[in-house]
Amino acid sequence: MKILILVVMLLLCYSFASSYGDTTTIHTNNWAVLVCTSRFWFNYRHMANTLSLYRTVKRLGIPDERIILMLADDMACNARNEYPAQVFNNENHQINLYGDNVEVDYRGYEVTVENFLRVLTGRHENAVPRSKRLLSDEGSHILLYMTGHGGDEFLKFQDAEELQSHDLADAVKQMKEKRRFKELLIMVDTCQAATLFNQLQSPGVLAIGSSLKGENSYSHHLDSDIGVSVVDRFTYYTLAFFERLNIYDNASLNSLFKSYNPKQLMSTAYYRTDLYQPDLAEVPVTNFFGSVMETIHTDSPYKAFSSRIPNSKMNSDTPLNEPSKYGLREDVQNANNQNDDLKTEKQKCPYTQMRADFHEKLVKLENVDTMVNLSVAVMVLVVIVSSSLL
Repeated sequence: MKILILVVMLLLCYSFASSYGDTTTIHTNNWAVLVCTSRFWFNYRHMANTLSLYRTVKRLGIPDERIILMLADDMACNARNEYPAQVFNNENHQINLYGDNVEVDYRGYEVTVENFLRVLTGRHENAVPRSKRLLSDEGSHILLYMTGHGGDEFLKFQDAEELQSHDLADAVKQMKEKRRFKELLIMVDTCQAATLFNQLQSPGVLAIGSSLKGENSYSHHLDSDIGVSVVDRFTYYTLAFFERLNIYDNASLNSLFKSYNPKQLMSTAYYRTDLYQPDLAEVPVTNFFGSVMETIHTDSPYKAFSSRIPNSKMNSDTPLNEPSKYGLREDVQNANNQNDDLKTEKQKCPYTQMRADFHEKLVKLENVDTMVNLSVAVMVLVVIVSSSLL
C-alpha cells in the first residue's frame, strides 16, 4: 500500500513538472514549412503564393536551412510560360520569385500526403538527408503555410489524393507529444480553409484560414501576358501587410488578422485561438514569420569591442589608473571585478549555493499557478502518506 502511494505521488509530481516545463521553455528558433499542393499550368497562382511567402520569411530572417519548401515546380519551365525560368505574383513583373536563391526540398511527385506528414512528425527513412527534415525542438516556433484546392475538411494534393482534417490533427498531436514545437501557426489559403482546423486539439496551436465553410477562396488578378491568375486574394493581402515591415518591426499577430477585409477577400478570414494562450496583441508577427535574434548584454559599451583590438596595439605598461589609448582601463577593471565575484561564488558553501540557485529559478518563474498547483498536490500527498503510516 505504501509503495502504491509513493508511485502515485511520483507520477503526479512528474505530470506537474512536465506541464511546468512546457510553460517555461525558451523560444529557441523559428522554422517554416511552405507547401503548394497543386500542379498543372492553370494552378500557377498556387506556386506563386508559396514562393511569395518563401521570399517574405527569408527577407524577415529565417534562413534556408530552416525552411522546408514543397512545390510541384512545373511552372517556371512550362512550355506555356512567356517568361522562361521566371515566376511572378504581379502583372508588373518586377520581382522574379523563381530566382537564384530558391531551394526546393520536395518537388514534383515528391509532394505527397505521406511525405508531408513525415516532415511534420519526423518519421523519415534513414536515407532522407537533413536538408529535407524539420529539425525543430521543444522551443521552436513553426509556420505551416499551405495553399491549393480544398473543401469541407480536406485539402487536395496534386489532384491525386487528399489530406483530411483528422490527418493534420493527428500529425500535430504527434509533434506535440514528441516536443517538436513550442508554438505552431497554421495558415491555409484554399476554399473552405477553416474546416481543416476542426479536429485540432493540441495546445500551443494557432490557425488561420482564408475562408469559412461554404465559402470559396478567390484569385486576385489575371496576368494577360501569362494568361492565368498569378496570386490569390488572401495571400496577396498577407504580402501587402508584410511588405510594410522589416525584421525589426513589432507588428502584432492581432494587427495582421485585423488587416483582412472581407470585401477585399470576397470571403471571411477565420482564425482559431482557443488552443493558443498568449494575447495576440502582444505576439509579434516575427515570432513566426521572422528569425530569433541572439543579443549579448554587456556592462560596458567597450567590452563588446575589446577583443577586436590587436594585441600588438595594447600597451602593457599603461597603468590602470591612467586612461589607455584605446579606452581599455574600464574593461580591465570590469574583468577584475568579474574574477573577484567568481572567486567569491566558488567559496560559497553548498547550502548557500543551492539556496541561491533555487531563488534564481523562482525569479524566472513564469507560471505561478503551476507552482501553486504543484505545492498543493505535494501537500495533499504528504497528508495521505502520513495518514496511512498512522
